[in-house]
Amino acid sequence: MQVHTCRIELRQQAITVSYIIPLIAVALYSLASALLSRSLADQGPRFGQMVTPHGSNHAVSTHSMAGRGSRRRKTLALAFAAALLHGWVVYRQSGLPADLSLPLLTAIAATTLTIVLLHILLCLKQPADYLGIAVYPLAAISLITSHASGGGTPIEGNAVQIHVFLSLVSYAMLALAAAQAVLVSIQIHFLSRHKPGGFMRALPPLDSTEELLFILFSTGFVLLTLSLASGFFFLEDMFAQHLVHKTVLSCIAWGIFGILLFGRWQFGWRGKKAVHWTLAGFATLVLAYFGSKVVLEVVLR
Repeated sequence: MQVHTCRIELRQQAITVSYIIPLIAVALYSLASALLSRSLADQGPRFGQMVTPHGSNHAVSTHSMAGRGSRRRKTLALAFAAALLHGWVVYRQSGLPADLSLPLLTAIAATTLTIVLLHILLCLKQPADYLGIAVYPLAAISLITSHASGGGTPIEGNAVQIHVFLSLVSYAMLALAAAQAVLVSIQIHFLSRHKPGGFMRALPPLDSTEELLFILFSTGFVLLTLSLASGFFFLEDMFAQHLVHKTVLSCIAWGIFGILLFGRWQFGWRGKKAVHWTLAGFATLVLAYFGSKVVLEVVLR
């Protein structure tokens, strides 16, 4: 009787922890979003472009810059803490370390976790904090919905798991590139109408945001190439019935990204053309991976 009661208590504690940790992570993501929104709502000059006039205004500007730096560090620290808890949830749901299983909602949570980690690493090198406005809420939503995830087919074999990992990182990197493309499009829209106030004042110059777009895109393209190559090398049949749609659409997305990369190198494509090609390739990639999972797990069960 005592053993049975102890088991019930342990099960209840496990259930409680499994709900409390995601809620804490969501709260941390929310705080990070709030701090970031406050920084971006600041009407001061762009990051890294503080103008320092004479006298007391210089002290005010310096103080404002220090305040922004402090908020930035707190934002990234909160996001990293949330990502650690997010990682714990994905680790438990995916069945690791014994097995690896990524049903639809768990796969989305794993992808957003990778996006957050890549974004934090990016912010250590580039002033790309503004992407967190889209990244952090998306991660929080995916974390909440992941609790409805059902069981998936175990992914067996280290080689196949390497392919899955490369796919996950490439999707996350190209997701950041797509978010950056949307931002570049918005920036072009406001600048063309000579209304660069508000949120636009917190952004780097258009040349810098476009350059970062192609850095993200090029890195994602290389990772996607490695992912597809590992799939053809490690999987027995990339065109099997349950993989054919994913394979064909992934190859189409790779072709779209390849055309954009060639156009950038050969013809100097930029601006709206680069944005449209980036979003078209990413939409095809999302349809390839998550669309195929929706059909297999939801429609065909």
